[in-house]
Amino acid sequence: MFTRTRHLRRLTGRFASRVSASLLHAHSATSALTLASALALAAVAGCTITPPQRPLIITPAAAVNSATLDQYRSAVAQRIIERSPSYVLHGTPQAMLRSLVVVSFTVDRDGQVVASSVYRTNGDDEAESTALATLRRAAPLPQPPGKLLNGRGQLELFEDWLFNDDGKFQLREFASPQAQTIN
Repeated sequence: MFTRTRHLRRLTGRFASRVSASLLHAHSATSALTLASALALAAVAGCTITPPQRPLIITPAAAVNSATLDQYRSAVAQRIIERSPSYVLHGTPQAMLRSLVVVSFTVDRDGQVVASSVYRTNGDDEAESTALATLRRAAPLPQPPGKLLNGRGQLELFEDWLFNDDGKFQLREFASPQAQTIN
């Protein structure tokens, strides 16, 4: 930018010297006015350089939706825990969990669970039944944000139920780190 300014000054100086040489030959007031206008124009032209604009920082829609999805998943997990407090494990889960049940479920725009099924399990029927029952007990879930809904007005989610031997669970969304040793 410093070089550009120096270059403009040189050009302005050359222009001014050419104009003043031609002024020596013409003695009219009109020529003096033209010279003053030319010098003013050259000075203004040198001052109108604007710095480049800063690029706009645009948050991609995927990032916004990701943050919104994380918030919604937390709200759903909180609702499940609130509606089934006697099943919730407080504290550290044991090192070797009894069961991990992954449930897939679909929520409509009103927060109603329209479909749910066990997506992955180790075959523990009691843990599977508890996971599905606590999800049903939590309904209606909070209404999902509209921008997360698919074309049918629904949102598909997964949640993990981590079961200890006593049948109590933590949801992956809020799970504490597991114990490091087996008792």
